[in-house]
Amino acid sequence: MEFYYRLHKFCQLESRKWLIFVGAVAIAHLLFQPLLFPYGYAVRTLLPTARDPVFDESRMIGTGQSSIKSGVARNALAVDASSELKIGLFAQNETKSDGAGDVSHVSEVKGHGGDTENGLASEEVNLDDDTAELAVDRDVVDDDDDEDDVRLENIVDGNEVTQEKDSVLELPSEAKKGLPPVQDVTSKTSEAPAALSQAVPPTTGASHLKESGASSIGPAVVKGAFTTSRNNSAGVSNPVKKKIKAEMPPTSITTFDEMNQLLARNHRSSRAMRPRWSSERDREILDARWQIENAPAVVNDPDLYAPLFRNVSQFKRSYELMEHTLKVYIYKDGKKPIFHLPIMKGLYASEGWFMKLMQGSKQFVVKDPRKAHLFYMPFSSRMLEYTLYVRNSHNRTNLRQHLKEYSEKIAAKYPFWNRTGGADHFLVACHDWAPYETRHHMEHCIKALCNADVTVGFKLGRDVSLPETYVRAARNPLRDLGGKPPSQRNILAFYAGGMHGYLRPILVKQWKDKDPNMKIFGPMPAGVASKMNYIQHMKRSKYCICPKGYEVNSPRVVEAIFYECVPVIISDNFIPPLFEVFNWNAFSIILPEKDIPNLKEILVSIPAKRYMDLQLGVRKVQRHFLWHGRPLKYDLFHMTLHSIWYNRVYQIKPR
Repeated sequence: MEFYYRLHKFCQLESRKWLIFVGAVAIAHLLFQPLLFPYGYAVRTLLPTARDPVFDESRMIGTGQSSIKSGVARNALAVDASSELKIGLFAQNETKSDGAGDVSHVSEVKGHGGDTENGLASEEVNLDDDTAELAVDRDVVDDDDDEDDVRLENIVDGNEVTQEKDSVLELPSEAKKGLPPVQDVTSKTSEAPAALSQAVPPTTGASHLKESGASSIGPAVVKGAFTTSRNNSAGVSNPVKKKIKAEMPPTSITTFDEMNQLLARNHRSSRAMRPRWSSERDREILDARWQIENAPAVVNDPDLYAPLFRNVSQFKRSYELMEHTLKVYIYKDGKKPIFHLPIMKGLYASEGWFMKLMQGSKQFVVKDPRKAHLFYMPFSSRMLEYTLYVRNSHNRTNLRQHLKEYSEKIAAKYPFWNRTGGADHFLVACHDWAPYETRHHMEHCIKALCNADVTVGFKLGRDVSLPETYVRAARNPLRDLGGKPPSQRNILAFYAGGMHGYLRPILVKQWKDKDPNMKIFGPMPAGVASKMNYIQHMKRSKYCICPKGYEVNSPRVVEAIFYECVPVIISDNFIPPLFEVFNWNAFSIILPEKDIPNLKEILVSIPAKRYMDLQLGVRKVQRHFLWHGRPLKYDLFHMTLHSIWYNRVYQIKPR
């Protein structure tokens, strides 16, 4: 009996210890899980409701399985392969957007064969093969972004989605009307992409699903894919609106002259990591640098207009060395639609055209990474946002985490990233959020970004300012090219567009209806006539005003060049496209934001000869900002690749 009594007492003591231990674990679980789960509270994961998402294979994009049954374009849009609707080409009813930033819908009938207008030969880029077309308008962002509700056209992956050229994917009625999906939070708080994480504290976490396929909130996902989930808006409740970056002028300003000084200094003294071991490719780049710095003088080259360039002799030699030397390896890792699926149309077309032409280049691309001077990470920042971001969540953590997992994977799988710390790797991204999404884990890479803000992480001399080109017709990107001769341009200055950010309202308030020679408007009405009116105004204007929107970049800069109108860039801290190569004073006017009240006085004071020189510069530089189905020498594809190559040449350090 005494034995049983002691045993019973011992068990009671051990039970109390276990209860204390289990209680401590439970408390720790409740305290720390808000940092890990997507809903903000661990208790919610134990008590799922109808509002919580369930992740399964049928709701994942890019799983890599040939038998996948559906594709997802935003969480309100899921198409099952068994239904009559399948994701395919939108042969009719394309979404159009005028330069003023308003989306309209125009019916156009496309032939199923070739496009007789585009003049593309059969060996040119096939725009129907593995491309996506998003009809978007980037001037609106985040919660107020109409682009999130427009069609995702022609997402093609033979392993994922069945394509039928004549099929049409219908949007929910809410999306057709430009309304958010019914299950999303309906807050209309504006958001500045580049400063969101600092200005608006995230209210949801991100669940980072592991490659093992285990998930704490639903069935296992497919192994091998990058499985960062979309944030879910169910855990968001009334985010507090704060004064965000887009609503305020910058706290510091870097002048144009200071940018030139920074570029020269960073080319003289690189901060790139010294390679861990030497490579024959490094020696080739170092030899190229010596040849560039000792380039023979170029006199009256018929292909190059010297005033456009900082140093035409060095540019020509660098370009020749790129053509004969440069080899690029493109990583095969990453699943569609975020990776390997270019968008060929709209405001983000630059990243898509570069991706498509780079992937199709037999001159520069090599299959053996040991022969490569540069390594390309082919992701679409637009598809990253379209696929993973949840409207009104004010949380982009999972977008950045997705790219972090990707960079960690290629660093673990291949030796090339670790050799240089990523300094010989590059990305091309045009979405406003790309600087945030690539921060830290891709910090040492060469970034070609449309959002080129010198005060928000853009490194002059290493990164490349990517031209933001608005491609309205993917099959004919040169449609409507050109404008009136200088003598027939009877409008002094023109601007029309949405009131995004703090600067445009100031411009419109100051000049709208104030002077007949200053055609300054707000948003133009939707419709084809309005779009054509916008284009005709650019074709007839001497100067086209290009103010910043939510971010420093604007498609109007390249639009002005496209229509042979001298661009007037008003955006503090904006680094103009291809800055390391071009002398922007030869074909543009760059003004500080504080000069808006004196805008007409400044433009009128420009001598006639100076204007004619600027107009000539615009016509000469135009060829360098054009996309072609088959890349041409000195076109935008080659100019972008050259700037990436050129900056690598001046960043490399010998072992």
